Parts: sequence; C-alpha cells; structure tokens
Amino acid sequence: MYFISSVKEIQDLNPFIVIGGGGGGEKFSNFEGIETLGFVDDDESKHGKKFGKYTISKSLLDLIENTDAKSVAIMLPIGAEGAALKYAVQAIDNNKNVVCSFRSLSIEENSALLNFAKEKNVVIKEISPRVDVIDKLFGISHDKCCEILPKISYKPKATVVFIGGTSQECGKRTTTRLLGEEAIKRGLKVGTISTDEMGLEWPVDFNFRAGSLSAMDVPSAILQSFKVIEEEKNPDIIFIEGQSSLTEIGNPHPRGLSASILIGANPDFTIVCHRPNHPFREPRGINDEIKAIEAIEPTEVIGLSINLRNETDLSPEDFEKEYNLPAVDMKNGGASKLLDAILEKIDN
Repeated sequence: MYFISSVKEIQDLNPFIVIGGGGGGEKFSNFEGIETLGFVDDDESKHGKKFGKYTISKSLLDLIENTDAKSVAIMLPIGAEGAALKYAVQAIDNNKNVVCSFRSLSIEENSALLNFAKEKNVVIKEISPRVDVIDKLFGISHDKCCEILPKISYKPKATVVFIGGTSQECGKRTTTRLLGEEAIKRGLKVGTISTDEMGLEWPVDFNFRAGSLSAMDVPSAILQSFKVIEEEKNPDIIFIEGQSSLTEIGNPHPRGLSASILIGANPDFTIVCHRPNHPFREPRGINDEIKAIEAIEPTEVIGLSINLRNETDLSPEDFEKEYNLPAVDMKNGGASKLLDAILEKIDN
C-alpha cells in the first residue's frame, strides 16, 4: 500500500529535500523526527529567500547533487500537478524516494510513477486524504478527495450583497431573485448567483449546489463566479444567495456550508431572512444570526426579509421596530424598499 498511515513511515526515508516553500512544505518539515536538507520552489519571487534555516532553491537537481538527501517530499497545492509530476520524475530518475501529497500528485492517477519507482528500486508514498478512515467509520465514502478547485484570490469591483438567513427555507432564494429583478428594473447592471440547484429562475446568472463541493472549494467557486460575471457583464451590484444559517439549532450539517459561502462572498452588505414560527426548522433568531455573520466577515447587516407564511399576527413593521433595520415582506412588494436601503448604503 502506498498510502502513509504514520509518521514513522516518513522518518524511515530521512533525510529529505522538500518541494514547496509554503504551508505544505512547512507542515511536512515540522513532522516529528523529519530531517530536511533544503527547499525548492518554482515561484521565482521565493528564490534565494530564507525559509526556516534554509534558502529556497530553484533547482531540485542542484540540491540532489549537493546534499545527502535520500528522499524528496513534494508538497505542492492543487493546481500544480504538472510541476509535481516533473519533480517526481526527476527524483526517481536520480534514485531518490518520493513522498507526495494527494493535493498535487495522486499516485492512484499516475500509476506509471509506481512502475518507474519499482524499476529504480525506490519507494514512492502518498500522504492521502484518508477517505479509507471515513469508509471504516461509516461503511461509505468518496472514492477519492473531492477537493479539486485551485485556490484563487479575487476582489470584485461591484458591490456584493449576501443574502443570509436564520434557517433553511426562510426565503433566501426568493429574496435574492426579487432583489435582482428590482435592480434590473431600475436600470442597474446586475449579477445574481444562486448557491442551490433550485436557483433556476431569472435573473440568476449562475446556480450550483455549493453543498456538493468540498468546503475548501466553495470560496473558489464563488470567487470565480464573481470574476466571470464581471468579465461578461461589468455589473454595478452582485447578489449572492446563502444557504441554511450559521446559527440554526438541531441541524448542524449545513452550518459550515453557510460559513464557506459567506467567507467566499466577503460581502459589502448583508440581508438576513427570517421565517417566524418555522414549521420544521429551529432558528435561534435574528440577533444571533446578525452577530455570527458580522463576527465572521467585516460586513454590515442592513436589512431584514421576513417570510410571513406561518405568521398572521406580526408585520414587517414589528420587526423593523424591534431590530431598528428596514424589514420587508418580499412577496408583498418589499423588494423596492430593501433595494432602497442597499443603494442608500452604497451611496454613503
């Protein structure tokens, strides 16, 4: 088996040259009992700079020639598959053992490397996502790691408005859609993103089920959506639908998803949706959700969308008075008032 299950297996391959002068390389070199003789990175801006007690090199072959390393650890991120494969071939060709990360070089998907290592009589091992452990716990798991998207950074030029909520099924999708419609009626250029497979209605530009992605991939998917929308439409404002809630009681599973979407969106402003007397969810409430949202991201909650489907005695005005925020019923013409509140904040 080429999966590593303990640090002892790595220690037996000491000492190492580490490929990757970043977080992955640092984590690997910090394993107990690991001897590191140098670092290599393709990023020219890192060449010649100190990384721990070593200077980052641009050439693996130079370090192989000038050190007594027995092994090469390839700790590159997702998206660096080509570089990882290059370094693995160089290492094996020079009779060095290889330890790689599943993030950039899956041995399962590069079986030719196993044959090459066998031919050269060297060891090749992978630090895997250990989905086999999940299979042992549940009797079912993904066949392989589902984290596949590259990590990107992007700051949209448009104002971003996040539509969050106190629970599932509280009106986030409807609020997002109707705000988009209202903004278009007023002549604004609008981007609208749904993070749910049910977000099929106009004016949604992109819809995808964020819950089907790794939590690590959700921010990348959102940032790439922003980037493509801005390239195609140059919008004045982007509305993005959240999922579930950060604070809902009784169902913790989607709450991490909610945080991932919020973090990826990094919104300028936020609208919170709430459904009083929800028949099958247990929201903690508006105050708790506002505190949680504003604690995670430097955004401002500027309005409330109240779903009155299960409430006959209260009105949006009651919530407005209690929370000192504009509050509307989107199914009864509330989009205009809520958009006014958003545009007023943008203008200020």
